[in-house]
Amino acid sequence: MNRFVEFINTADEKLAQELIGLDAKFYVPGRPEPVQGPAGYLAIIGMMRSGFPDIQWTLEETIVEDDKVAARFMMRGTHDGSFFGIPPTGKSIAVQAMNFYRLSDGKFMEEYGMPDRMGLMQQIGGMPV
Repeated sequence: MNRFVEFINTADEKLAQELIGLDAKFYVPGRPEPVQGPAGYLAIIGMMRSGFPDIQWTLEETIVEDDKVAARFMMRGTHDGSFFGIPPTGKSIAVQAMNFYRLSDGKFMEEYGMPDRMGLMQQIGGMPV
């Protein structure tokens, strides 16, 4: 998980190839179909970085059972780009995310990500508190 956190915080393409399975599927809230493989995961990171160029994830807690990992993250960043139609506000965010992963042969093969989207939108003024 430490190398995975390094990957999501740097968007390093070499780490993506090393850690993400080619057939991996990542289920993103609000998208009807999962994104796939290293390129798909890099696209998720790119989408977040477009709104929060300095975004960083801190791994707060993990629970591991067999080939599955439950991970609780804190995402922090500054809203310096447009995000879901909300123009940049310069506001800082601190948002929790709970993600569930399945690994195979040391590679991430599946993720169900559940960020606190409502909390994020409230923090950048996209919906009332």
